[in-house]
Amino acid sequence: MKSRIFLFIAMVAMVACQPMDPVEKQINDLLSQMTLEEKVAQMTQVCGGKISEDIADQIRNGAGTMLNSVGAEADYYQRIAVEESRLGIPMIFARDVIHGFRTIFPIPLGQAATFDPDIVEEGARIAAEEAIQAGLRWTFSPMVDVARDPRWGRVAEGYGEDTYLASVMGAAAVRGYQGNDSVVRMAACVKHFAGYAASEGGRDYNSTWIPEIQLRETYLPPFKAAIDAGSLSIMCAFNDLNGVPASANKHLNVDILRDEWQFDGVLVSDWASLQNMNNQGNSANLKEATKLCMEAQMDIDMESKGYPRHLKELVEEGKVSMDVIDNCVRNILRMKFRLGLFDNPYCYTENPEYFTAEALAAAQKAAEESAVLLTNNGILPLNNNPKFKIQNSKLTVLVCGPMANAPHEQNGTWCFDKDDAMTITPMMAFRDLAKQGKIRLIEQKGEHWSREFNKENIATLVRLAKQADVVLYFAGEESILSGEARSRAVLNLPGDQSEQIKAIKATGKPIVLTVMAGRPLCIREDIDRADAVLYAFHGGTMQGTALANLIMGKVAPSGRLPMTFPMGEGQIPFYYNYKTPSRKMAKSPKLINDIPIRAYQFSVGESSYWLEYGNKPEYPFGYGLTYTTFEYGPVVLSDTSLVGSSSNYLTVSCEIRNTGQCEAVAVPQLYIRDVVGTLTRPIRELKGFQRVSIPAGESRTVGFQISEKDLAYWHMAEGASLGSEGEYTFSAEAGEFHIWIAANAAEGEHATFTLKY
Repeated sequence: MKSRIFLFIAMVAMVACQPMDPVEKQINDLLSQMTLEEKVAQMTQVCGGKISEDIADQIRNGAGTMLNSVGAEADYYQRIAVEESRLGIPMIFARDVIHGFRTIFPIPLGQAATFDPDIVEEGARIAAEEAIQAGLRWTFSPMVDVARDPRWGRVAEGYGEDTYLASVMGAAAVRGYQGNDSVVRMAACVKHFAGYAASEGGRDYNSTWIPEIQLRETYLPPFKAAIDAGSLSIMCAFNDLNGVPASANKHLNVDILRDEWQFDGVLVSDWASLQNMNNQGNSANLKEATKLCMEAQMDIDMESKGYPRHLKELVEEGKVSMDVIDNCVRNILRMKFRLGLFDNPYCYTENPEYFTAEALAAAQKAAEESAVLLTNNGILPLNNNPKFKIQNSKLTVLVCGPMANAPHEQNGTWCFDKDDAMTITPMMAFRDLAKQGKIRLIEQKGEHWSREFNKENIATLVRLAKQADVVLYFAGEESILSGEARSRAVLNLPGDQSEQIKAIKATGKPIVLTVMAGRPLCIREDIDRADAVLYAFHGGTMQGTALANLIMGKVAPSGRLPMTFPMGEGQIPFYYNYKTPSRKMAKSPKLINDIPIRAYQFSVGESSYWLEYGNKPEYPFGYGLTYTTFEYGPVVLSDTSLVGSSSNYLTVSCEIRNTGQCEAVAVPQLYIRDVVGTLTRPIRELKGFQRVSIPAGESRTVGFQISEKDLAYWHMAEGASLGSEGEYTFSAEAGEFHIWIAANAAEGEHATFTLKY
């Protein structure tokens, strides 16, 4: 016993003798000099937007971070913080830089459609470099909420329905914002922690109920991936999770984030979320909400006013520990040191470089890769298309629709600093082609918006369509219809867009339909009326040029759907990696109009489907066409079994042949299925993807590696009961697995292997 005590004392002494990290020493030195009031000020986020003496005084008194002060205003306030506050602690200036600062990239959902993390990383890097010149060093991005309900407007801000895809893209965004240097370029803030996208009914700010295993399996991995990529901060969600608001959820913020994941960055509330807790019925007043958030170790209060009004009082009453306060301030100061602010607090540039050739080229490439070709009867590409029997004249193109010349709308949601005058619309891009003599252009005149109803527009379009060889109709939803607080119950094309498309169809002229939207829409009839459909999301500054290149054939489409597209709202939520129902999915379901009157109860079978739609989506996750065709060969495994070990892996490969007439990008996707598990498993799970350019007539072999970790999932530990906290394990189970390398989540032939121990 004595030897054990001696050993313990010796270990403590060794730890005590180890030199403290120099940054942590500086943090402790600062903390020792700070008053309680100064500490609370560091934990309070001030909202700027104007030069104000009241704000200046808050900064003199030690305010730590500021939202929405940009440019010279941010520089002004920083000089006050550094030169006029007692300790000279610099500020961090924050902004929602979601998919570009001045140069706007596709919305994150569009970026996810690229299946190209390099695009995401490059876009974040350019956004950070532009924003830094305006004095900003903290962005509230990326959003990695796994979203399976397109009614929820904030699907536009994330990377879609799949956990793996969101993890890869979120980590790429973090790397882009923060860089790889010793001093961080711009602090990322991963949001919304956690389960926000599962809000009931797709209605924003609503409750979420997520079992622990599903939380860990579906919703938490993208946050962990972002933290592993180095994210310096995390933002709480608005929703309550299983009855506890996320800002005050100790299980999320302490048990998982701090204790399990050892996160030492900043945890910040969302806008006024402490006040929201009173609305949610979790706290009676702002003071009580403040106490609950401190128990959950939330570092910064954004715009709720709870911390500046009540935190000092709560400490004096003994209801909040100074140790908790100090830990919160440590996290804040640590982020400031990691940003290099104590050495270089000023970054505002009077003559910034925006819209550089590099930035515009990257934005254009992102917009090109984000567009998904849904259907094509051979009408695309337009250039040199034999379907148009035109002799000694140019192709006459009608460019029309509410999104044809709407720069504000095509930039999408969360674009505070965009410049519409720098935005290239489809109309502008086709005007350039007309000036170059490549087409003859007919324009739809006048200002239009997506929710407009105007019979005169329809009559005009019919008249113009009759003069054209092909109609390019740019449909969609305005930017204001997606994003925060923009939930929709009916996912159609707003206004009279469908009537316009129907009227054009009646002329007999071919229609190329391009949809620019912030979410998947249920537009089956509109798609059926078109000869080709490009789903382009809101594509940013260079989307017009990108779409012209795609439509004319200068670039072949390569986007793939990051969300399942349902046939109708009644299928929602609908996602590819569902679990098989207790009765089999009907292969040839008898739909509602096929059922005889007074049919016997079980005459239609006993299987799982919707009477109106069957059991298939409009388009599956990962789907996308191009201007060629690809033939996927059989899946080849390096072995028929994998012995469970961290060092063992299977090689999985497949030959893909371009069987068409042009070079294009294939996007092979690796899926697995655990056939039998302790808990029921999804029908498929994405585990990898690649982008491979293949010339016409040639083949490429793509390969992936599968390890034991790729086969693991969260389930109950042996002997545990369902719902008992802390009784979960992340591990793989021996048994049979199916594996695909396929063009999307609904195609391909699987191979089989076993996991052994």
